[in-house]
Amino acid sequence: MSAPTIRRAGPGDAAVLRDFNVTMAAETEGVALDPDRVGRGVAGCLADPAKGFYLVAERDGAPVGQTMVTYEWSDWRDGTFFWIQSVYVRPEERGQGVFRSLYEAVLAEARARGDVAGVRLYVHHDNARAQAVYAALGMAAAEYRMFEVDFVLAR
Repeated sequence: MSAPTIRRAGPGDAAVLRDFNVTMAAETEGVALDPDRVGRGVAGCLADPAKGFYLVAERDGAPVGQTMVTYEWSDWRDGTFFWIQSVYVRPEERGQGVFRSLYEAVLAEARARGDVAGVRLYVHHDNARAQAVYAALGMAAAEYRMFEVDFVLAR
């Protein structure tokens, strides 16, 4: 199977991005997200490039996967990290190179900018399949644990 087409998402993609995000959270973490809130969040990112950007993977013009990239400034490196988030690939497309194509597009954009210090992502500790995919692409587990106070999603 040939590689999917990767493109920047636009406002017309908002509904599918919302749906992919809601589905991904249910599948990977058992979290039921509020579709209206997620829709506003997607629209906010699409409207404000300072927040980040989405990439969409397509086959035959139909969306089959997505990822969002947000930014973190690193004073230690005097550069920006790209954070890969909101990764979703339709179940029937998994194992077909969709995420690899999205990841390679993120890396290409990061390298082309010249001010990006690296690419990071976080993954749920129970998501062994995703962790194996990331490792196979050359990513390494970081030396950090994530801590948070979440004002929206109470666990």
